[in-house]
Amino acid sequence: MRRLAPLVLVLVLAAGCSTSKPGEKIVLPLPTTIVGTVPKAQPVTVPPQYKGGDATAGKAVFTSSGCSGCHTLADANAHGTVGPNLDQLKPPLAKVIVQVINGGGAMPAFKGQLSVKQIADVSAYVVKATGGNPNG
Repeated sequence: MRRLAPLVLVLVLAAGCSTSKPGEKIVLPLPTTIVGTVPKAQPVTVPPQYKGGDATAGKAVFTSSGCSGCHTLADANAHGTVGPNLDQLKPPLAKVIVQVINGGGAMPAFKGQLSVKQIADVSAYVVKATGGNPNG
């Protein structure tokens, strides 16, 4: 009997830890009141100096600046695997501009390496080639 007591205890505990029985109300934690407000999303704007980039000229910037070594972009016949696949990402213009200027992850910053016009052009090209949002 002594040997069976621990086994019976384990079986009772293993049978379920719930104290509720079928048909009884299950008590869940109630939500707490949160004081404050949720910040509103800031509208994304494209700085004026980067608007109106030339996508045709941007393709040349894309290929000559090494973008195709890291990114996949079908229109440029680029098959890089270090950076994101731009065809799948379909980035909006504002995001492309910020990324090209500041870099991030393994991508270097191109501010100072490319002119404002070149950044506008390559950004316009990426958005056009991928079908990203040209206004966002």
